[in-house]
Order: sequence, then structure tokens, then C-alpha cells
Amino acid sequence: MADAASRLATLAEELLGGPLQVRLRAWDGSEAGPVGGPVLVVRDRRALRRMIWKPGELGLARAWVAGELDVEGDLYALLDGISGLLWERDGDGRGLLEVARDPRLRAAAAALLKLAGPLPPPRPPAEEVRGRSGGRHTRRRDKQAISHHYDVGNDFYELVLGPSMVYSCAYWAADGPGATLEGAQRDKLDLVARKLNLREGDRLLDVGCGWGSMALHAAREYGARVVGITLSREQAAYARKRIAEEGLTDLVEIRVQDYRDVTDGPYDAISSIGMAEHVGAVRYREYADILYGLLKPGGRLLNHQISRRPEPDEEAYAIDPFIDAYVFPDGELAPMGRTLGTLEDAGFEVRDVEAIREHYALTLRHWVANLEREWDRAVRLTSPGRARIWRLYMAASAVSFERNRIGVNQFLAVKTPVSGRSGTALRPRVWNEKV
Repeated sequence: MADAASRLATLAEELLGGPLQVRLRAWDGSEAGPVGGPVLVVRDRRALRRMIWKPGELGLARAWVAGELDVEGDLYALLDGISGLLWERDGDGRGLLEVARDPRLRAAAAALLKLAGPLPPPRPPAEEVRGRSGGRHTRRRDKQAISHHYDVGNDFYELVLGPSMVYSCAYWAADGPGATLEGAQRDKLDLVARKLNLREGDRLLDVGCGWGSMALHAAREYGARVVGITLSREQAAYARKRIAEEGLTDLVEIRVQDYRDVTDGPYDAISSIGMAEHVGAVRYREYADILYGLLKPGGRLLNHQISRRPEPDEEAYAIDPFIDAYVFPDGELAPMGRTLGTLEDAGFEVRDVEAIREHYALTLRHWVANLEREWDRAVRLTSPGRARIWRLYMAASAVSFERNRIGVNQFLAVKTPVSGRSGTALRPRVWNEKV
């Protein structure tokens, strides 16, 4: 088919109502669009069939995971260039078929159908979530969601995350020469420990403990007695091995346990780092109530959580289709204000909120660099589709943090007793000051 790229670019501009922001290369080798930047490569016209039959972000995601779409050049620049299509314009889930209902665009839509080739569309990639059982955020379904994301092999996570094995936003003093991901993650763990005012012998509950990094840091550096909980058996096995190797089994216990089943309070402190995104709006008040009940009077909670911008109509909020189908099934983000209000409704006194979204953008760029540097090994450890999912999800997330579409915040909350003595320092952000 002659010059498929020019035809595709013309159709895209007609359907989108504006100039194409990126260069296209089609399956026949032809190119169209602005020069000098990254190139969106449509390797197979099956990608068009996916987007026609599943309009919007999910169709694009399926084509990407299947290897029918690719990028040559700067992936971040391309994602930023098409952000209007992916987020601002398509935020309501409308896609090419919905747009084509406008009579003025029917001819363009018909030409696109012809260009896409024989129907029906290909099957979804094998990596897409299927067969979910039970209502959203039941114990069973939450365990399935966690297993989908985390039980893909500890070797793969070592490759992406690096030696720290911390899967949350690092805390960067700077990002110049000499700055390392490992150092920034260590600084984040220590920031959490200082905000919690950990002391030797304190009982710490680490909710969503991952591969045990926070538990190890709290025990090794502060002498805390730590219980870490996770729903991932692979994470738990890895964390227990690390704990044994460091000789800290007398201070750290790792459980495969749902937060709803923890009953052995009170704890002096609770850390929840990158876990609350899995809880879901329907469970969040219950989650806050449970953590409040597990703390002793005067105990502290450090809740580290990704947030989203508020919607004009909050009832219209929907989970991102790519993230839901391929990355974090059932994962939900809440606006920062809603999280703060829910913590207060549960009885907490919120003493500090620190916004660190730029730090997550830097962290994600380091993770992407790790993945790209070890690409062939990542593919061997998982699958080509899985590696492509992670590259797109992390790069797109970095752009979203940079563009303030999403943020990440640390909430320090206290179970302040009736006396009103919160136990926090008079001066803000002096976390290790004795009171």
C-alpha cells in the first residue's frame, strides 16, 4: 500500500481536529509529520484495528504491548507530544469510533477502516488481566491484583529497582553527578523513620512491606521491632531471606497478610509507603479506621501515597484503562484533599503533608534507564510484552508527574490523645528532635 504514513497522518489530523505533533512511520516504510523529533512507528496495521475496535488508551496499549507500535528516539518527548490525545482530549474515554459519529468525519473514519485492513481485531495480548473474580477490593480480588503486579519474578524487580529494592518514590537531595538511586532511596527510608520518630524497641507495622527494605532499615538503623505485611508470597520470601542474611530475624517478622486481618496492636508507629493506592475508594475509610485502631495513643502514621488532580465531577472518575488492564488492576488514585479528610475523619491529627512529585519523576527515569540498559535480560526474565508494559508505564508516569497530572505526598498523622500532647516537634520538619 503506497505511502500509508501520509494517509494515516491526514486521517489522524481530520479525526483529531488539529495538526499531528509527532512523526509517523508506517508498516510500508513511508513517513509523514514533523521532522527532527521522535518517531511513532506503526509496525503493523493490526494496531489500527485494535484502536478502532477498542477506542482510546486501551487500544493503543494493546498495540504497544503486542509490538505493533514502537518509538524511535526520545520516548519521553513523544509521550509529552501526544499528551493532549492521551489525557486532555481523550480523558472521557472517547475514541475514534465515537469521534467518527460526527457526520463531518464519517468519510475519514471510513477511510481509516479501509486502511486498517480485514476485521475483526486481533486478540488482546496475553499479559492483559483476565478473569477477575469477586467484587472490587474484596480480599480475594485484592490478592489476585497484587499477585498480577508483584509476582512476576524478583530477578526482574532487582533489574528495574536496583540494589535498594524499594518500589516507591526516592527522595533526592539533588540529581547531579554523584547522585544515585540507591542513595536517594536510603534517604527516603530514613526520612520516613525520622518522621515516625522511631526509637529502639518501638513496634513498627509496615503495611505493604514489599521486599522488606523499610523493615530492614528501621530495625538495623533504629533498633525498631518490625512487622511487615504483604499479599505477595514472592515478596515475603525475598524479604525473609534478606532479613536472615543481615541477622535481624529477632527484630523483623514478615507476614503474608491482609491489612484487614492485623489484630496484634498496639503499635508505636505505622508506615504505609505506596500501598494505599491499592486500597480503593470504597475501602479507604475502613483502611484509615483500622490503622488508627492499631496505633497506641500518641502513635504516628506515615502515609506515602500517589494522588491525582481533582475531577470537576468526581463521580465520573474512572481508573486509567492501561494501568487497570496491564499494571495495577483495580488501583485507584484519590485527590490529596480527600486522603487528608479521610484520615481526619478516622480520628487522626494530620501534622504535616509534604509534596514530592518531582522526586518521583526522577525516580522513574532512573528505573526506565535500568530497564533499557538490561533490556534483553528483562525480556528473558518475563516476556517481550511485559518488558514493553513496564517501559511505557514508567515513562508515561514520569511525564505525568512532571506535568502535574499526578503527585505523591507524605502525610504524617498522629493518634493524638485526649490530653492534646501530639509528641511532635514545635518546629516543622525537624523530625528527629526529642520532645
